[in-house]
Amino acid sequence: MPFFPLGGFSPLHATPISVALAWLLRRSPDILLIPGTSSVRHLRENVAGGGLSLGDEDVAELEKIGGQA
Repeated sequence: MPFFPLGGFSPLHATPISVALAWLLRRSPDILLIPGTSSVRHLRENVAGGGLSLGDEDVAELEKIGGQA
């Protein structure tokens, strides 16, 4: 199920798009990500999301932020 969960968070050392993609990849192995891109910069953010490792505390914080939206 494609999903685009961008919101009002500003992580350090990563863009919101990279963090959102990493979060989705961690949530379920059954999610099929279809990140679009219109520029090389967006492509780099998408690729970075695949290599970003989120810890349990990171995911918990993102879940709190998502619940406030």
